[in-house]
Amino acid sequence: MAEIRMDDLTKIYDDGTLAVGEFTLTIEDGEFLVLVGPSGCGKSTVLRMIAGLEDITRGEMHIGDNLVNDVTPKDRDIAMVFQNYALYPHMTVRDNMAFGLKLRKTPKDEIRRRVAEAAGILEITDLLDRKPKALSGGQRQRVAMGRAIVREPAAFLMDEPLSNLDAKLRVQMRAELERIHNRLETTTVYVTHDQVEAMTLGDRVAVLRAVSPARPYNLQQVGPPHELFNDPQNLFVAGFIGSPAMNMIYARLEAEGEDVWVVFGDYRLKVDPRTLERHPGLENRTNEELVMGVRPTSMEASVIAGPDPDRTMRITAEVDENLGAEVFVHHTLNLRPVITPDVEELLADAGQTPESLGDTTEFVARISSDVDVTKGEQLDVVIDTRKLFFFDPKSGSRIGARSATAAAG
Repeated sequence: MAEIRMDDLTKIYDDGTLAVGEFTLTIEDGEFLVLVGPSGCGKSTVLRMIAGLEDITRGEMHIGDNLVNDVTPKDRDIAMVFQNYALYPHMTVRDNMAFGLKLRKTPKDEIRRRVAEAAGILEITDLLDRKPKALSGGQRQRVAMGRAIVREPAAFLMDEPLSNLDAKLRVQMRAELERIHNRLETTTVYVTHDQVEAMTLGDRVAVLRAVSPARPYNLQQVGPPHELFNDPQNLFVAGFIGSPAMNMIYARLEAEGEDVWVVFGDYRLKVDPRTLERHPGLENRTNEELVMGVRPTSMEASVIAGPDPDRTMRITAEVDENLGAEVFVHHTLNLRPVITPDVEELLADAGQTPESLGDTTEFVARISSDVDVTKGEQLDVVIDTRKLFFFDPKSGSRIGARSATAAAG
């Protein structure tokens, strides 16, 4: 096992394209760290730089106590698991797992021990004499992981290893990965585009976005999953983390005695004092246009939550998604949609454009499935105003948050 430390890591391609900029992050010994972000944000490039598959233009990479900028991939003591299983079709599972050890002239008894131990960890002992064509997708991925485990490396690097699996199998394999990591305690860096995967697997999650002339760094925020969800530092992190995505609405604040209210369209909600505490200086920005964020999970139908006229919205159930234990209700607000550079990037990742949103704002509320929801009918929803978020529409930063670089460091 080993700590991985990246100091001001930068990657510039020969054509001048800046792919990774000012990337500084320490991955602790034994930590499971997930790099997540939209396509093109640089996460796989960072992983390949750790592996030595991409040259480092500037900055330093340490694995353990060693500076590895100029160390070849085979000498970095890492093992990779890719989206493509890359198994040899003519070899058995046993031989696929042992192949790398044979190339290193590992003693035969040691090879047998390691293969048997890894097969036991992955519960594929009964598959050792099969060939890849006789395996399911999930079994092939276990074999690919087994090939990495037998290396007994200082670190595992995983590049979207579950993306070829169906949804049910991905959930199963996520649990397997967590179980294996808890047992081996090997430093692991895991790349994914799937924020649900990131949140369920990572000890910490690092959110990346593509660099731009105004923002020559990729790393937006890094922290435990609950911190990214409950304490996003900017609109990009707030909008990327969470499913369904955070509702974002242009709003303004009004002071009334000691109370602060947030006003948007025909709605007026009393802001909880704890929200003001989480947003230092927010009370000084009354009558400004801000972006308010509220997660669908911070709501409940008033028949469940109890009446609270200061924190209630009446919405129309235009679409409802019943997931069994909960229902996501969609409502349209007659307010122009929030469009900022952060939001535009999130839309592009989802295959949308600002024009596709039209002139209205979609609003999603999560309510208990104990509530009968009828399409077209109105529903009173209570907002937990302790959990509102407020952002500066120009900078994208959350009001009172640390700077983007501080949040990422």
